[in-house]
Amino acid sequence: MAHEQAREAYVRETVGRFFRLLREGDSSASPTSSPRRSTGSYPGDEKVLAWGGRRMRREQVPEYFKTLGSAFDPAKGATSMDKFLVDGADALALCTFSLVVKANGRHFNMPVAFQFTVESGHLVRLHLYEDTELVARNVTGSGWDREVAWWPH
Repeated sequence: MAHEQAREAYVRETVGRFFRLLREGDSSASPTSSPRRSTGSYPGDEKVLAWGGRRMRREQVPEYFKTLGSAFDPAKGATSMDKFLVDGADALALCTFSLVVKANGRHFNMPVAFQFTVESGHLVRLHLYEDTELVARNVTGSGWDREVAWWPH
């Protein structure tokens, strides 16, 4: 029981460090807080959302968060963590982002889910789930351009 509680505290601390760096705008995220291995993609086209496209290596994770963060006004936005669950090395954070787009001043709220796996003080897996169409509608002012492919063919 004590071992499980210690592991949960350790996972919470590691994920908490990630969120602190994210909130502070530190896109470089230290090796103890950013994923060591990363494979994945962000739906959509980089022509619509600058942070869209594939992210296959750890080095690309800070670039993703830096580009994403540059589109929104941090002084006018807020993030709340609505629920945080830990099961062994895995964690799930359910959040609400309140964002204001720098380019057009649009304000919107969006539920977001993060799934993490922590090993030896490192985030080794990070999955981000959000309403990409909601983001695109607010960033572009119109939603997805019908000419832009949602998924590669």
